[in-house]
Amino acid sequence: MKDAMNNYKNINLLDCTLRDGGYVNDWNFGHDNLMSVFERLVASKVDIIEVGFLDERRPYDFNRSIFPDTESIKKIFQNASLKPPMVVGMIDFGTCDISNLQPCSESFIDGIRVIFKKQKMHAAMEFCRQVKALGYKVFSQLVSITAYENSDLDELIELVNDVEPYAVSMVDTYGLLNPSSLLEYYNYLDEHVNPNINIGFHAHNNFQLGYANCIAFLSKPTKRNIVVDGTLYGMGKSAGNAPLELVAMHLNQNYGKAYDLKPMLESIEESIKPFFFRTPWGYKTLFFLSAQNECHPNYVDYFLKKENLSISSIEELLSKIEPKDRKLLYDKDYAESLYQSYIKQHTNDASVFAKIGKELEGKDILLVGPGQNIRLQKSLVDEFCKKHDCFVISINYLPDFLKTDCVFITKINRYRQIDNPAFSKVKVIATTNVSPKDKNFDYVINRENLLEPKESIKDNSFLMLLKVLLSSGVKSVYCAGFDGYSDKEDNYFIPEMEYDFVKQIAVHLNSHIRDVVNAYRKSMTIKFITFSQYDHEEDVNSATF
Repeated sequence: MKDAMNNYKNINLLDCTLRDGGYVNDWNFGHDNLMSVFERLVASKVDIIEVGFLDERRPYDFNRSIFPDTESIKKIFQNASLKPPMVVGMIDFGTCDISNLQPCSESFIDGIRVIFKKQKMHAAMEFCRQVKALGYKVFSQLVSITAYENSDLDELIELVNDVEPYAVSMVDTYGLLNPSSLLEYYNYLDEHVNPNINIGFHAHNNFQLGYANCIAFLSKPTKRNIVVDGTLYGMGKSAGNAPLELVAMHLNQNYGKAYDLKPMLESIEESIKPFFFRTPWGYKTLFFLSAQNECHPNYVDYFLKKENLSISSIEELLSKIEPKDRKLLYDKDYAESLYQSYIKQHTNDASVFAKIGKELEGKDILLVGPGQNIRLQKSLVDEFCKKHDCFVISINYLPDFLKTDCVFITKINRYRQIDNPAFSKVKVIATTNVSPKDKNFDYVINRENLLEPKESIKDNSFLMLLKVLLSSGVKSVYCAGFDGYSDKEDNYFIPEMEYDFVKQIAVHLNSHIRDVVNAYRKSMTIKFITFSQYDHEEDVNSATF
């Protein structure tokens, strides 16, 4: 198949996660996720990114990828550091008037995809002509291509050749196509559509044939440009879409493309999977990773269960399985030896602890958590900071109300949420399950050794940091913003940082953490500046400065 790359002028890979994936979450990705997904897709070198729907019925919402007009798209994405070769939005014909579209020269997006059913083809194609007149690259998207008879296609093709959009795309709305039937539609379009017009394909995965159909679409020799769609992790309603990372892998292997799969996988772990856990659709990363690396899926499952590995680390481990014929013969002992060798190579906790200890030697250390009291009792924190030359370590976030020297990061999603220019200037201590984005971390520590495996929340970041500091020889710390868990109300001033289930077990968790803190006090002085349920009841709020 490698010779197939010569059959095309150009193949463009289009991601529509932020648009088609929005059916899962009502397009409420959250602004941080919108930007994170967009930036990771740019980093992966995807050719076209579809950022969402244009729908005049929906109000502007900073957190959603559905917009009343093109100006709203600009408001959300204009600060993106990089752009792909093309950015597009989508209009379901009849839901967004032409008056809501700026001229392309004034817009963040380069193109607009217009979806329509065959009954509306005449009015929709005339709308496409108007959009094209504004300077946009227009994609005419044939909703439910399986509903078109040859006579319908003849009528549609005449309109398409007259308007000459950038592309005309087959949309398998209900996932009914198989490779053979897809090629029948494709051959007909390819034969009759003007050769300067791209032909595209958008798969749905109802019969688990989305990826197979994309392969069939790509396999047909043609001298015209083509566009193939996908979404990260196949995100979409019901069975989802063709997984972008699979299509990208196939293009890399067979058509001379060079898409970077790691940013795609990292975006899946950090931004897409939380929605999957709430509203699942088909397909699993486990099988993708095993297929991509041509190895037994049990290797992937084994490394995933280690919990202290990032997705990039797992990929690196899978690439180390040698010789090739061993990849398909799962060997648990071999997997463990690979894992131990990797951890030894990438972490040296004793050395890291020594460096942290040297960094903190002789300093008054203030640990800052995300509890409500960090704001409610801010005067106490301010008073303390006036009297002490503090070295401030925050946990999984960077406060905007306090100068911070270091941040301790234990969670991938918290790391991605940090959006503060000051982040580039602070030291970072991170656990091994987090991959750096823009700069290498100053200190990396094996996460596995910091966990509380018998507890409901085994990765309590406060206890993990105390263990790091104890191991680094620190003898005294002050703490603020560690309120404890509540069974009645949200006790985080950043609500997204709280676990959903803790209210049911708040009393137990507070008791456990208090016991651990008291045990640590045998080797370290721990004083709480703001109210904390982790403290001795008689000592609450009694720290002397």
